[in-house]
Amino acid sequence: MFRLGLILAVAAAAVGLSARAAPLEAFGRLPSIEQVAISPDGARLGVVWTDGAQRRLILETVADLKPMGGVDLGPAKVRNIQWAGADHLIITASQTTTIMGVDAPRGEWHVAFDLNLTTHKLHGLLADVENSLNVIVDRPLVRTLDGKPVVFLQGIHFVQHQGVDTLYRVNLDRDIARPVEEGSEGTRDWVVGSDGAALAQVVFDDRRGKWGLKQKIGGGWRETKELVSDDPPQMLGLGRDGRSILMRELKDGAAALREVSSDGAWGDPLVLQDADGPIFDPARHNLIGYYALIGDEGRYTFFDAADQKLWDAVKAAYPGQQVQLVSWSDDHRKMVVRVDSASEGAAYALVNLDNRDAHWLGGEYEKVAPQDISPVKAIRFKAKDGLELHGYLTTPKGKPAKGLPLVVFPHGGPADRDTLGFDWWAQAMASRGYAVLQVNFRGSDGYGWDFLKAGFGEWGRKMQTDLSDGVRYLAADGTIDPKRVCIVGASYGGYAALAGAALDTGVYRCAVSYGGISDLKKFNAWVGHNNGFASQRYFLRFLGAESSKDPTLAEVSPAAHIDRVAIPVMLIHGKDDTVVPLEQSRIMADALKAAGKPVELVTLDSTDHWLTNGATRLAMLQAAMAFVEKNNPPD
Repeated sequence: MFRLGLILAVAAAAVGLSARAAPLEAFGRLPSIEQVAISPDGARLGVVWTDGAQRRLILETVADLKPMGGVDLGPAKVRNIQWAGADHLIITASQTTTIMGVDAPRGEWHVAFDLNLTTHKLHGLLADVENSLNVIVDRPLVRTLDGKPVVFLQGIHFVQHQGVDTLYRVNLDRDIARPVEEGSEGTRDWVVGSDGAALAQVVFDDRRGKWGLKQKIGGGWRETKELVSDDPPQMLGLGRDGRSILMRELKDGAAALREVSSDGAWGDPLVLQDADGPIFDPARHNLIGYYALIGDEGRYTFFDAADQKLWDAVKAAYPGQQVQLVSWSDDHRKMVVRVDSASEGAAYALVNLDNRDAHWLGGEYEKVAPQDISPVKAIRFKAKDGLELHGYLTTPKGKPAKGLPLVVFPHGGPADRDTLGFDWWAQAMASRGYAVLQVNFRGSDGYGWDFLKAGFGEWGRKMQTDLSDGVRYLAADGTIDPKRVCIVGASYGGYAALAGAALDTGVYRCAVSYGGISDLKKFNAWVGHNNGFASQRYFLRFLGAESSKDPTLAEVSPAAHIDRVAIPVMLIHGKDDTVVPLEQSRIMADALKAAGKPVELVTLDSTDHWLTNGATRLAMLQAAMAFVEKNNPPD
């Protein structure tokens, strides 16, 4: 892969690799480029750029890639940018806060803004709507009506002091929003047709797990399907004809995409495999294909042969690399792609199919040079019970893969997965001289329903020993020194780090948890109160427990087994974490201190669960690596 800075990279290679790795700041700061979006007419780009801590929205012309203006965003947490026509850029940002006067927990609340490129004004889209909050509850939808862009938002409107999910229509020329469809108490999602008409809404009874689909039929709303399920269908958008509703549901243990016609009839599965994401036409908004991660390869499948041919040509230009479609023009002729190279990291490119050329927009981490990137390879091994597991091993660049110190780095979720690509945290640890093991343990996503289901009831049990089985596999072939292993993780991975210290003992020399869970009884009670019973049931299924009062939760709670902890533990937690409360780290720290066990607790101001703040993300990485290097020196 070629990228900006190629000449410097070649020159460095010619004189030999530097003996000094890039500083942690190069990995730990925010990405240089966070988001890119191309305008519908293919004439402009919007780029969210950072200096590692502060954000700036930069506007560029596609013809010559020259800046045409920008907006300083500071530390604002920008979650999404999307164009509404050629002259409006919709920005979605979030803030961790409590809304005064509303019976709702402290959370990560999202707000949408319109940057008008004609007037150069930034306007909050639901800032002036009577009896409504200014927050949105899902991504904005853009439709073109009578030749002009119109934005539809899901917000919260108060009816007799009860907030309900309501669909708003925003006139961008006049900066006016008005409610067009009012949901019921259980409304959770909406689909809007290309003509701006609301077609469907999802209703959900959280306590009973009752899911329903309502469709607009004959001018009124009719519930066309209902069921009680812990795995209800997901409403994704418009089907192929632009009038049907696209659903994703589990069928025969696989994720299937199905269309629901305008009269409520469910069609046969379009895709009977794990389709990780639909692809919608940027202009008509109907389904035109899907994306799936098959093993380690991301594959794009388009229903139209011409679209498939175009994409195959783009992918062929970057052989051996992972290519991701980020944004494209309405006519599909210009697109932004993210290219992930095993040897050079990730970068963004602008592809112009009319001119049959491509230009690099910049690297995702511009301060990480190719010579700073450690090699990553996919590995396979079997767990103790014979289940085949997949994972990834990063080894420090320039070091033989023999007798290395190891950091086990489990992913969050737990129904998530690691992939073969640039991982800033894993690369940072490898740059300090450590091998890094990422295991897609049972219960991980992306390997089919049977593999996911194999994790049910195995939280802290086989999901945990899958990690240490990976350590034993690498020790057996001599890659790592089994006496020099630590475990580091965030979210569920943070829990796994604590469980490595308290439950699966004798494997690790130290443990670092960022935003991890220590007391599962208290955590599940908190989830039920703050996020609802559906979220609580999600965790209980993995835990193999009936309720948050189930005594078995103590069996896999690290805080309940402090007596077994024999290694140093570091707990790092953001004060703005709304996914796992700071209380969870404090519970573990207090219990370890009371028992006289070595522990450090680091709390980070203005830091959420996703480490969106650049300064504190770096502070987390520096603290974690100092702790690992102290307790498990790389040399």
